[in-house]
Amino acid sequence: MATIKQLQTTLRITYGVVPIVAGLDKFTNLLANWPDYLGNMKGMLPLDALLFMKIVGVIEIVAGIIVLARPLIGAYIVMAWLTLIALQLLIFTHYYDVAVRDLVMAVGAFTLAQLTRINSENHA
Repeated sequence: MATIKQLQTTLRITYGVVPIVAGLDKFTNLLANWPDYLGNMKGMLPLDALLFMKIVGVIEIVAGIIVLARPLIGAYIVMAWLTLIALQLLIFTHYYDVAVRDLVMAVGAFTLAQLTRINSENHA
């Protein structure tokens, strides 16, 4: 049976690496055409959609690094970030499936935070 530490480590690596990969892809658009996910919000931005997504990419890379270095804080940051992305997708686009996926991922990030807290309490 997996221990709390093993589960926490698996989620930490997942929620650390995935934002970094997604953030890096904002510069290449190999996985997706990221500006498309802005939908109607594109016209509301004070800058070019591609530049905006590159800024988003930097934020995602930093969030992933924080998860790897400080999983408790990083998990809450990623949870909030994913929730905000999901809300943006629900309001400004028709990517409802991606919004639901991001909300499920936010629950996973919350789970990482809780497992990290439990693990640190068990070793205090």
